[in-house]
Amino acid sequence: MKKQYSYILLIICFLVYSDVFSQNTSNKKESNAQLGLFDNQNILPIKLKYSNKVLKNETNDSTYIKSSISYENSDKIWKTLKVELRARGNFRRQKCYYIPVKISIKKKDHKNTLFNGHKKLKLIVPCLQQKDMNDNVIKEYIAYKLYRVISPYSFKTRLVEIELTETRGEKEKIHQIKGFLQEDDKKIAQKFNGKIIDRSIHPQEHEALNSIRTEFFQYMIGNTDFSNFVQHNSKLIFIDKEIYPIPYDFDMSGLVNTSYSGVSDAITKKSRITRVTQRVYRGFKRDLILIEQVRQDYISKKDEIMQLIEAQKPLFENIKEFESAKKYIQSFFEIIQDDKKYNKEVIKKLRG
Repeated sequence: MKKQYSYILLIICFLVYSDVFSQNTSNKKESNAQLGLFDNQNILPIKLKYSNKVLKNETNDSTYIKSSISYENSDKIWKTLKVELRARGNFRRQKCYYIPVKISIKKKDHKNTLFNGHKKLKLIVPCLQQKDMNDNVIKEYIAYKLYRVISPYSFKTRLVEIELTETRGEKEKIHQIKGFLQEDDKKIAQKFNGKIIDRSIHPQEHEALNSIRTEFFQYMIGNTDFSNFVQHNSKLIFIDKEIYPIPYDFDMSGLVNTSYSGVSDAITKKSRITRVTQRVYRGFKRDLILIEQVRQDYISKKDEIMQLIEAQKPLFENIKEFESAKKYIQSFFEIIQDDKKYNKEVIKKLRG
């Protein structure tokens, strides 16, 4: 009888343990499944194949080429899904070897994959085949990360290691480059129950605090290649009866400091700067109390910002590129923490 009782007890324990183990395993699977494309910030290995020539010459805002993207999932298994690609940017079509890409994925293809819910994505890649090309990408990636410290109205990004097979007629060439994926602006609008605005609206009609934050941010990274008015490298989203600018494309900034970047003639004439590493504040006149509030907000986030930059150090191929980026952001804080420099470089440069 004792043996029979012990046997029954052993079976019960086994069944309970099996059920607990099964639930834990199931929960882990569910947890992993819920991690979206931008939730996991580990570098994502991907593979792409296309012709640079075709991408440049045969695509536009509405014309895509059919292709596929392969990615390595968390189980180290490669998955492939159908996508459509087009080139982005008129300047880059003419000047760059590698072309920034807009990726379009049909719902039936992205469903139940890592890319689930992402109908549109941008892929940012190096421009020219140079020694610092991958480090330039990392510095622009850092700019996106920095703005997410400043404002929730910002683009999510994820670094990718790209194996790009470039087709040249019957020949193929394989490139190993760094890049990052950027979420679509409609995803931000959806998150905040807002909508994208297509028309031009003057910055002084935008939500004041967030508008000032973007102007400080562009000054921090030394970027003049933007306009929140005509939405050049900036998107406008209407949320709760307010207009929020969301900046993007920072490769022409002083922080990134690429070999091909330059200051526009219009900026040079107005501000007398000739190099992208020279800062000029392009914010508009507003309530000085609000401007001071944003200034103090940036100062309070200095440690977080510098720690974020320091955390990206292992990604750089050339340590000098990292050090120059770090020093560049430090120089911004040296200005805004010094009343005399701040009044001269920011307050006195406010536009009407």
